[in-house]
Amino acid sequence: MTENRRGFGLGASMALTLASALLWGVAHLAAERLKTGLALMFGYVVMLAGILTMVTAYSANLLSLAVQPRWLVGLTVALVVVALAWTGVIVWSFLLVRPPSADTVGRFLTTTLTAALCALVLAPTVYAARLTYVSRDVVNTLFAPAASTPVMAHDPWNGARRVNFLLLGGDAAPSRPGVRTDSMTVASVDTETGATVLFGLPRNLQRIEFPDGPARARFPFGFTGSGPETPGLLNEVYQFAEDNPDMVPGVPKGKRGSTLLKQTIGNILGIDVGYYALVDMKGFAEIIDAMGGVKITVKEPIVYGKYREGLLPAGTRRLSGEEALWYGRSRTDSDDYVRMGRQKCLLNAVAKQTQPMTVLNSFERLAAATKRAISTDLPQELLPAVVDLSQKVKTAKVRSLSFVPPLINTAYPDWSLIRRKVADALEEHPAAGHPARTPDLDSPVNLDATCA
Repeated sequence: MTENRRGFGLGASMALTLASALLWGVAHLAAERLKTGLALMFGYVVMLAGILTMVTAYSANLLSLAVQPRWLVGLTVALVVVALAWTGVIVWSFLLVRPPSADTVGRFLTTTLTAALCALVLAPTVYAARLTYVSRDVVNTLFAPAASTPVMAHDPWNGARRVNFLLLGGDAAPSRPGVRTDSMTVASVDTETGATVLFGLPRNLQRIEFPDGPARARFPFGFTGSGPETPGLLNEVYQFAEDNPDMVPGVPKGKRGSTLLKQTIGNILGIDVGYYALVDMKGFAEIIDAMGGVKITVKEPIVYGKYREGLLPAGTRRLSGEEALWYGRSRTDSDDYVRMGRQKCLLNAVAKQTQPMTVLNSFERLAAATKRAISTDLPQELLPAVVDLSQKVKTAKVRSLSFVPPLINTAYPDWSLIRRKVADALEEHPAAGHPARTPDLDSPVNLDATCA
């Protein structure tokens, strides 16, 4: 067993043990183990330099790495190795400089200090390892392991100037079977700048034109549903496809609804909808609570509840998950179209206000809520690119265009008009020699302004 050959007293032993936890090799140098002490110091400096280089050089990519299971496993292994090496140095240093065996009190105090220092090193490592495990579990649970189209690291969007995401809010109620997508918004995002246009479609859009294929063959003159339970509204397409495999042959159960709805909404807007995310509305409230609420400006008092039992007063305040849910769902004293506008404000607020430290502080709770609330077809390989794009969106301009009356008649929609409006909204620059157009009621408007 290593002995204290220099006869260090209690004070010196504790000071050297503590110093060695902060700078490897100090106790070894004091114990006249020059080569070992210098080697430990060198290793410590190299380790810190490596960590600082990673944090500095790859700070912009840290969130991207956090959604890649392979990197998460590698990070966990690296953390464990560093923590074990660190605790090993602390214990080794203690053995070199601990008080003589005759000093029972000194031995007890230095042993206690050593144990505390080891715990101080190991506890964050255990916590970090737990977070990486939970993150890996979320990624593997929510996202498909392989993309249908290969994702190129240098060009994850395959040269596309814009990528379109279908954001769905599903409301599965005990009083009715299946899921109704009462909130349907396409976020069209510029892959270079993050500039985003939100296209909102009302749930009660009728006579839906399906794209060419079995669904169109079954409803050549527009979707009419099948009976009183499905009168033929846009929010019924998802569940109707799930219940009728012939609408999307060859697509497995659980993916039929999203597949047909992406194709249908893409056909309505005249754009290619690449990916979707479906959020259960009750689960969405859990996510809001996990992130500590969301700050919203309520422009006018909002009454909610079947029996008008709730009220959100006007003003700027932080809403809880339940309050945010009612903010986005309530139609009392209003209508679907007012609700659609509030839903876009809510989506924008969540996107702008989600901060890394907020996510970290409530990570496990947020992860559990996310697993319960969200389904999507985003592949794992695309997640780093989506994370990078989301950072651009947070600082970019967000505009909104909702296809509601008087712009369109929901019972007899003008599909050509809708596609023209979408094409106009996606024009990034005005024609040469022409000033930018001033938005009117039918044009995209600054979402931040409408929600202020």
